[in-house]
Parts: sequence; C-alpha cells; structure tokens
Amino acid sequence: MKKLVLIFLLVPFLSRAQEDAGVHFQDGSSWAAVQAKAKAENKYIFIDCYTTWCGPCKYMKSKVFPTAEAGAFFNSQFISVGVQLDSTKKDNDTIRSWYADAHAIGEKYHVRAYPTFLILSPDGKPLTRVVGGNEKAGEFIARVKEMMLPEKQYYTLLQRYEKGQRDTAFLHKMALASLDAYDMATTGLVANDYLSAQKDLFTKENLQFIDLTMQGSKDKGFSVLLHNPKKADAILGEGKAEQKVMGIILKEEVYPAMRGQGKADWAVIQKRVTAKYPTLADQVVLKGKVIYYQNKNDWPDFQQQVVTYMKKYGQNASLEEMNDFAFTVFQHCEDMSCVSEALDWSRRSIKDNPNAAFYDTYANILYKMGKKDEAIAWEQKGLDLAEQGEKTTYQQTLDKMKKGEKTWD
Repeated sequence: MKKLVLIFLLVPFLSRAQEDAGVHFQDGSSWAAVQAKAKAENKYIFIDCYTTWCGPCKYMKSKVFPTAEAGAFFNSQFISVGVQLDSTKKDNDTIRSWYADAHAIGEKYHVRAYPTFLILSPDGKPLTRVVGGNEKAGEFIARVKEMMLPEKQYYTLLQRYEKGQRDTAFLHKMALASLDAYDMATTGLVANDYLSAQKDLFTKENLQFIDLTMQGSKDKGFSVLLHNPKKADAILGEGKAEQKVMGIILKEEVYPAMRGQGKADWAVIQKRVTAKYPTLADQVVLKGKVIYYQNKNDWPDFQQQVVTYMKKYGQNASLEEMNDFAFTVFQHCEDMSCVSEALDWSRRSIKDNPNAAFYDTYANILYKMGKKDEAIAWEQKGLDLAEQGEKTTYQQTLDKMKKGEKTWD
C-alpha cells in the first residue's frame, strides 16, 4: 500500500517534469517583459507566430515544442514566446492583451504564412526567420541552427540589400532567401533587380529563376513568359509558361471579383480580362468559373463548367489540376457521363507518373463506375506507394471497396 501511495504522490511531479522538459514559452508575460528578460539574460528571442486554424502550428505546439530535445536547445539559448496572429471569440484575457503587440509584430515582419518563427538578438535586433513546421524536433532544430549562421541570417541579408549591395550573385541568393522566408514583397523587388542585370533572360538558370520568384504582372519575368511562351516552354516544359501566367491573371483579375456574398459578375470579369489579355481571356475566365463553383459547392454548375473547360483546354491542364478536378467530380457528381469524363482526366494524370494520390483518384472513379476488381488493383498500387503516415487512409478505402461500401460522400 505504501508503494502505491508513493506512486500516486509521484504522478504530479512526473507530469510537471515532463512539461518542464519542453520549450518554456513566456506567453503570460508582456512583450516588453520578454524583451527585457532576453536582454538581462543575454539570450535570443524566439517568436512563434501562429494562428488558431493553422494545422502545422498545432503540430509544432503538440509534437515538437514539448519534447526534451527541443527544450534543451531552446531553453538554453532563447527566451521563447508564442504570438497568436488571428483573433477568436474564445481567446482568453492573456491572448487579448497581446492583440496590439501581435498585430504590430505581424505587420513589422510581414508575416503572411504560418507558422513563422522569428529570431531576434538579445537587444531586439531581427536576425532571421524560419517558415513552416511539419518535421521532427531534431530536424526543426537543425533548420533553426542553419538559419542562424551569419551567412544565412535573413534579416542580415536584407540589411545588406537595403544598404545597396547589388552584385548579381548576392541578388540571386537574396531573392531565393526571401522566397524561403515567405517575404514575397521583397522577393519581387530583388528578383526584378537581378533580372534587370541579366543580358539573356532565356538561359535555363534565368527562366527557372523567373518560374520560382515571379509574383505579379508587374514583375519583369511576367512579360517574358506572357510574350514568349514557346521559347520558355522549351526549357521549363510544355505549358509551364502559360500555367504560370494564368495563375497570376487569376490572382489579380478574377479572384478578387469572386469574393463576397453576392454572385460573381462574369460579364464584367470577361470584359476586364479580355481588355488586358485578349488571347488568354476565355481560358482564364472559364477556369475561374470552375474554381468559383467548386468553392461554392455548387456541383451542377461546377460539373457543367469543368467538363467544358477540360474539353476546350484540358491539354493545358497540369497533372495536379487533372487529379483535383477528377477527384472532385468523383466525390460530388452523380451524372455518370461526367464521371466517365473524369476517368479520362485521371488516366492521363497517372500515365508515366507513379503517384499514390493520383492512383487513389483513378481507383475511386473506377469503383464508382462499377469496375470493382480493377479499382481494387489500383487502390492497392496507391497503398504500396503511399507514405507510411498515409497508409491507414488508403487501407480504409481499400477495405470499403472489398466490402462493396461507398467510398464517396
């Protein structure tokens, strides 16, 4: 009995020890107190910029930061604080007290992707940033260490750019660093500086650089791809230039008009896009309609538009688009003639392209069309190719197929 009592008495201490093993976040402190503590203890400041809806943010909070490995690294060198950059009705008083500082931090450092981790010097000088988090503790720590190297520190590089360094090797490095840091406004500026210094924009390196860094229609690379698609495709791959250009046009001309509670005015959208991009307008607007009705869960209109789009422009669709459209049809369209069209798109996406997700789409469409044995064979191929963490989902689908159960909503 005494042993049992001792075990129960030890449980709270063991639990607390496990909590203490992880990263110690100063979330109950004010921003001023965090800065003062870092300066007094001569430690770096580590800021976890997160939102309540961000999956990778939740993963880092539950799987990485509580580990002893993360605690040993961060607690010895950093004063850490979590900063929530969205707001909800469920926010407690501590979160609410940080609203003003959180907003200021987000705006000052152009935080647009989550999670973003900012690292400041003990005296509050910004050094670097690390974006994204979906890895193990050791891998994340290695990434933080790498980004803290003097030659990799993002804000140190940015300061050199702002002070006027413009040699092409540095500009190339700076543009890619800003892309990794998800500082997209800076990416556009630096990329234009780099391209302006190039004598030949149609080298493999420069076209790949344009493909990576192009942000909008005002970027120098946009006109290169818009007016020379065949020349660019010879290096980037068939249809790549047009896909990139169309993505920019959709983002700037179509998506803003699709937002809001009212219906999109497609006549107005068509007129505006035609005035700027007459040769691509029909394709862009039709694709916009597909995406619009898909997002609205308007499946009858989606079915009509996606079939029309794929018949007219399917040869230009990427493998990912073909798979996405095909899987959406499988899930939501009851018209089997449409499902049959989707099977063709899916078949094209898997040709010479082993991909677990694409195989899963193809198998599901076959299954919905009553081709059970063939579907099971392809789902097994998808299962064999799937990452270890995804195999359970594929196995569940395979089991349903074998039992004759529905695999769609």
